[in-house]
Parts: sequence; C-alpha cells; structure tokens
Amino acid sequence: MRKAALLYNPESGGSRERERELEAALVILKDGGVEPQLVPTHSPAHAAEEAQRAIASGCDTIFPCGGDGTIHNIAQVVAHSPVALAILPMGTANALAHDLGLPLRVPAAAKAALAAVPRRIALGHVSCVGPNGAQIDRYFIVAAGVGVDAHLFYKLHSGTKQRLGMGAYYAKAWHLWFTYAMPRFRVEYSDGTGKTHQAEVTELLAVRIRQFGGVVQQLAPGASLDRDDVRLILCRTDNRLAYLAFVMRSFLHGSLKVPGIDLAHSKACSCDYLPSALPKPSSRIYVEADGELIGSLPAKITVVPEALTLLAPPG
Repeated sequence: MRKAALLYNPESGGSRERERELEAALVILKDGGVEPQLVPTHSPAHAAEEAQRAIASGCDTIFPCGGDGTIHNIAQVVAHSPVALAILPMGTANALAHDLGLPLRVPAAAKAALAAVPRRIALGHVSCVGPNGAQIDRYFIVAAGVGVDAHLFYKLHSGTKQRLGMGAYYAKAWHLWFTYAMPRFRVEYSDGTGKTHQAEVTELLAVRIRQFGGVVQQLAPGASLDRDDVRLILCRTDNRLAYLAFVMRSFLHGSLKVPGIDLAHSKACSCDYLPSALPKPSSRIYVEADGELIGSLPAKITVVPEALTLLAPPG
C-alpha cells in the first residue's frame, strides 16, 4: 500500500466523532509510509465517482469508511482491477469486518491495514429486475437475499435508522417481519456435485462469509470467502418460529437441523415467481445484496472467481 483514498460520508450519524477517528487513521497511515487522502462523499453515486477518480490518480488502495452497504457500493468500482479494497468499519453491523477479524475501532483498523496482506477472493454476483424494469447487475461480498429480508429493506428505506433511532428501527422491522405474507417462489440451483435441484421457498440467502458477529454469529455454516461458491439457506417453510429457531441455533453455536430450512453449496441458482403467482406491482418479491435493496424477481445468483483484492489480516 503506497497511496490510499479514504471515502466517507460526513453527513452520517456522529459525524464529529467519525472525523476525529478518521483524522487519527490518517496519521497512522502516514506514519506507516502511506500517502492517504480523506475524500468526503454525499451519495452512493458520488462515492463511486470519487473511487474512480482516486484510482485514476494512482491510488492502489480504496478504503470505504462505513458499513457493509458502503463497502458494497465501492466494491462495484474496485472489482476486476488491481486496486485493493481495505476497510475502516464505521457501520452498524460490520459483518465483513467481523469475518476478517478486523478491529472495530477505526484507528486500530488503520494500524491493522498496515500489516494486512492482499487476498484475492471470489465475489457473488446477482442479476435481477431493477426499479425501472431494466436488468440490474451487482456484485456482493457478504450475502444476497430474496424474500423476507429484502422485503424489510424495501419497507425500511435508506436513512430510517438515522431518522428513527436504532430502537424504533428494530421495532418497525419486527412488526414488518410478523406481518409479511411469506409468498413462495421457485428456486433452481446446482449443488457441489453439479446436480440440479428445484425448491419452492419463502426465503433464499446466498452467503459468502463465515462469521457475521453479534447475535447472528455463523448463520450459514460452511460459508467462506476462501471458497468459489455460496452457501445457500433455503427456507421451504412459512413458519416464523422455524426462522427464529434457525437464527437462535447460530447464536447458540448449535448444529440442530431446523425442519423446513436446508443448506447447500452452489455456484449458480435462479429464482422466479411461481407460474400460479405472477407478480402484481403490490406483490413483488424483492432482492437485496449486502443489505442494499437492488430490485425484484426474476433473479440469478452466480459466483465470479478471483474478482476482488481484499486487504485482510494475515491468516
């Protein structure tokens, strides 16, 4: 790492404290022989433009300073380039930082970046119908989801956490989860042997990381950034208690099998509406990637090997 751009949103919550932490990170990187630049951004589109500008100016490392959604947006620019993506975790969940074993304090994460090693990883890729009806393609690092979780992101618009506060945000999410109709959709996927399977599900998650941190812990045992596939969680049930049991299983580090919820390794899967339930505008089934709502069905999820250079702690 010789020249780095640190992209951050000065309008995010706790902005003064964030700026102090980022200033400390700049000092640490400078003392480590890096030429860092702090770049304010005001939207995902602006952040992408600034990332492209930084790469054109000779930066070999881009730091998204935020959560998994911020990392997701910058990964779209850095993918398939020699430029490395490093992380200063400043989000709510920071799932990728947990998986990599990064410190969650910004100055400590900057110090860890100086000792990090480049790691070429696969990226998930999801293609679906965008908000304007055209096809949209996005890479993902952490996970992509279809069904329940994406519906929550659809209902809980960007900025809701900052506007309501975390307590009210979780209360609203809990209410929406219990009132969601759990419509079924069709999934076709190939397993690790190349055999094709079909299923009707109410939720599909395609997970790339092993450790989410917090309550969730290992949501999809067997998932790993070191693999060139995703770990599918196929929820064939509409029983909400089964969903809760599955999450609690991961919280308790258990291997209990939950009826109606299956796991599989896959390099490709497709999702579409059931023939008997073609969509109406009010009954779309939504798709998210790394916690960002991107569109609706039909969707295809694949894996692109060696698509991103990630700076991560050794080992």
